[in-house]
Amino acid sequence: MLEKVYKVTGGDNKVIEIVINDENVHYNHMILPAGQGLPLHRTNSNVYMFVVRGTLTISLADNPAQVYEKGTIINIPNGIEMNARNEHSEVLELTVVKAPAPQRPVQMSK
Repeated sequence: MLEKVYKVTGGDNKVIEIVINDENVHYNHMILPAGQGLPLHRTNSNVYMFVVRGTLTISLADNPAQVYEKGTIINIPNGIEMNARNEHSEVLELTVVKAPAPQRPVQMSK
């Protein structure tokens, strides 16, 4: 078998999982129930966030929060402080692709 196969977790419980983490790309999968979010942090690569289901509320840098629905892909440049969360009643599911793969770890804000 020449290909590599990756699987993601399903369901409605909180999941933040690294699916692919190699020198080419980082591919993460997240399920965030209502009221859950990611820690405030600065991007460490060019980021593509795909809203698989639910509604994403995200604040970037000092800008007001924006809301993105299922089927939306958001491109966030490297080095931007972000606050991504689920402020809605339905479960939020995201895939996050970092390309190129980051050269430094994510810097979490306090």
